[in-house]
Amino acid sequence: MEDSSQWLKMIVLLLCLQILGLASAQGRARDDAHPLSKINIHKTTLALRDSVSIKASPSLLGSKGEDTEWVTVNVVNPDPSEDDWVAVFSPANFNSSTCKPENDEVAEPYICTSPIKYKYANYSNSEYTKTGKAVLKFQLINQRADFSFAVFSGGLSNPKLVAVSNYITFANPKAPLYPRLANGKSWDEITVTWTSGYGIHEAVPFVEWGLKGETKTRSPAGTLTVDQNSMCGSPARTVGWRDQGFIHTSFLKNLWPNAVYTYRMGHFLSNGSGVWSKTFSFKSSPYPGQDSLQRVIIFGDMGQAERDGSNEYGNKSPGALNTTDQLIKDLKNYDIVFHIGDMAYSDGYVSQWDKFTAQVEPIASTVPYMVASGNHERDWPDSGSFYQFTDSGGECGVLAETMYYVPAENRAKFWYSTDYGMFHFCIADSEHDWRQGTEQYKFIEHCLASADRRKQPWLIFAAHRVLGYSSNAYYAEEGSFEEPMGRDDLQKLWQKYRNQCVNSETSHYSGTMNGTIHVVAGGGGHHLSTFSTVTPDWSIFKDLDFGFVKLTAFNHSYLLFEYKKSSDGKVYDSFTILREYKDVLACVHDSCAPTTLAA
Repeated sequence: MEDSSQWLKMIVLLLCLQILGLASAQGRARDDAHPLSKINIHKTTLALRDSVSIKASPSLLGSKGEDTEWVTVNVVNPDPSEDDWVAVFSPANFNSSTCKPENDEVAEPYICTSPIKYKYANYSNSEYTKTGKAVLKFQLINQRADFSFAVFSGGLSNPKLVAVSNYITFANPKAPLYPRLANGKSWDEITVTWTSGYGIHEAVPFVEWGLKGETKTRSPAGTLTVDQNSMCGSPARTVGWRDQGFIHTSFLKNLWPNAVYTYRMGHFLSNGSGVWSKTFSFKSSPYPGQDSLQRVIIFGDMGQAERDGSNEYGNKSPGALNTTDQLIKDLKNYDIVFHIGDMAYSDGYVSQWDKFTAQVEPIASTVPYMVASGNHERDWPDSGSFYQFTDSGGECGVLAETMYYVPAENRAKFWYSTDYGMFHFCIADSEHDWRQGTEQYKFIEHCLASADRRKQPWLIFAAHRVLGYSSNAYYAEEGSFEEPMGRDDLQKLWQKYRNQCVNSETSHYSGTMNGTIHVVAGGGGHHLSTFSTVTPDWSIFKDLDFGFVKLTAFNHSYLLFEYKKSSDGKVYDSFTILREYKDVLACVHDSCAPTTLAA
């Protein structure tokens, strides 16, 4: 993200009307170019040499139904150089015959599509420049097409294509994969979204599901797809484009509360046969207001990383795998996840969305994985986003809106409300205008006002950008410590106090409260940005590390907040809120005195 656009994630706990700036997360570093953008792919020249060989094995992947496999690549090059690199292409045929008219950056390029990942040839053998031999390990996921590997010399800026490998493929490249659950529009509905290579002209998609151990039923699925013309600009519309296959969503309705269901995705082919996914399971939502243990995970800015070390992703999202693995490890101890924007950080390199859905599949296939729009999903000039930056790489929200279901009235307007037991969530779209008088402002106002605080005392507002309080150095330099668009309009929806704490307590809050608790939780895995050297009075805790937030509601009166680090899963900050319904009624946004330091 550029200097002018360092965003953090904001959670506002409308548990009370108290301002306590808890900056426990971070934003973005200033040098944040996508690894694939470093490749000057249009400048590739042909330098094929018979003396150079590259071979990949095994040639057939997923023969036992696996959707990910490790591939060994052997390179022999009698004229090696330290800037030689090996790229993975999919589809395997990547020459100029595959170019479309939209790829107009350079006339007649030999290569008009980016690889999906790469490694330097000396990655695993420091003696490569002496021996001319390298053995590289790549982890591939099923992405509906075949693969090839290519050796380049000349580095990333002046690539020369030296050799191309044999083609390899998955046994069933069209298989239904990467399920992601989400809440439907009612509390007793869950949606299952997945990706496959089957269009509706060749197969009928559905989900087979039911209570664990009982007779199963089948629910039909709708099918969406995305074409290159839907992208708003480069690289998504040019070198970053890759066919995303077909995205299917099925609605599982009339669920029993607190029940364990199993499900699997299926496709009936035109020849009468069927193709099935693995079997997964989930626990349905509690009835709204139900008094029971309920646990929520919230974070933003995670991104995806490569377990095989390719693409220099460790430098882009160094904490992504730690966060993912920690959440997988702790899967039995939470019920729903909110990923508040900046999910895949694909930045217009569309192949990365498959990798992200594969990375979070163990989580998203088991608990609802609710998402929000961030600048890296949405922002593009003249595309309807409020901010006229190019952070989405030309995707302009299309991929995020298609790949993930949210219970919004209009998924292009990525704001929605949803319930989980004693929690009521108002999820905003910070990339659309939310100033007073706008459509989104009216939604937020209605979402907050319509919450039944007796049944659902834990009211959570979440959005991608910082609304009120951030210790980030960039915002401090601006003199605001916050995102300006939210300063004068949204804050009046939940409190009248600004820039001051109204309670000296730091860890145990009880009774009537006169402010709102603010939490910045943007350390999901992407680059960390520095804190300001100035510590505002409202900042109680901050930590420069990767982590996530966990909210545990024990009942209608007692909530535990925990900030956990991704590295070890341990708690590094926490507070509790203890109060009764009468305390909630004692001070709401339109009954507290309008007192501000600004006034």
